[in-house]
Amino acid sequence: MTGTRKLVKYYVRPILNNSKNKDSLNLGSSKLYFDRIELIKRDGTNISSKYLHLKEINGLSRDISKIINIQLKKITKTRKKIKNLNFNKPLIMGILNVTPDSFSDGGEFLSVDDAFAQYKKLKKEGAAIVDIGGESTRPGSKTVPAKKELQRLMPVIDQIKSSTKNTLVSVDTRKSTVMKAVMKYNIDFINDVSGLRYDSKAISFLNKSKIPFIIMHSISNPAKMQKSINYKDVLLDVYDFLEKQIKKCKSKGISENKIIIDPGIGFGKTLKQNLTLIKKISLLHSLGLPVMLGSSRKSFIGKIQKNELYDDRKGGSIASVLYGLSQGIQIFRVHDVYETNQAIKVYSKLI
Repeated sequence: MTGTRKLVKYYVRPILNNSKNKDSLNLGSSKLYFDRIELIKRDGTNISSKYLHLKEINGLSRDISKIINIQLKKITKTRKKIKNLNFNKPLIMGILNVTPDSFSDGGEFLSVDDAFAQYKKLKKEGAAIVDIGGESTRPGSKTVPAKKELQRLMPVIDQIKSSTKNTLVSVDTRKSTVMKAVMKYNIDFINDVSGLRYDSKAISFLNKSKIPFIIMHSISNPAKMQKSINYKDVLLDVYDFLEKQIKKCKSKGISENKIIIDPGIGFGKTLKQNLTLIKKISLLHSLGLPVMLGSSRKSFIGKIQKNELYDDRKGGSIASVLYGLSQGIQIFRVHDVYETNQAIKVYSKLI
């Protein structure tokens, strides 16, 4: 990924559409194509970019064309199945928080019966995975002890796993002790919103357990993440973080076929930075892994509407999902599964 100078790095973002021509390449496991790229250059603190047709790549220097072609291979390679998830169609991850203080649905599903009923509802409405969280990670929230987190999670997971078959359950946690404890129920995914930064033992556990997991970008803990926001370039910094964490996992023996990546919308980002990440999210395809977008009901939607306290953000959530579809995103983490599933089906018939 580096050029001929030590501090120079090049990034390749495919300019995606649904039209195929003789010069097009296919985004792996999708029905999207591209014959143009944005080539972004970071040289120390200087960042520049230019748009190129694929046929222009061979006219560049040997070093640069080699870097681009390596990235093109990652963009176009088939995304392998994880569990029974096939990434040739968009997938929905439904959100189920069994917490008193999550930013959108906190306090709604505290009892096992209410949580199980919501789980069944999310599955019926089209969720391929249900992500269960026992610790709020909304901006300003404080860390919950592992014991308390497990007290919230275990009865709900037990009910789900003992009552339903062919169930894909993800657990939203940063703590290796929690990850280890919930594995007694054969959990299918771990969703670490700290990007494996919070707990130094998490990577070791993930390697031993062989469980698939999501690496999400965040710059700090939830209590501080909106107070000290500092990026040289949010898009490239998020990319570099995810690339670094992927390499770290691979160095510990973890197969990249176990990894899904998430840019962490709303986690230590301003309105403008969130919009930049969503707008240019196709850059993440050059990491060669499935990409998840978690923009559901996030505060940036309220800020656009200039009414941050208004909590009905379904329209904005669905708009971000549809844009994500146009950018080849494979998984959408959402609260409103029925509405999102309907929007995806209609959008898919129109393109």
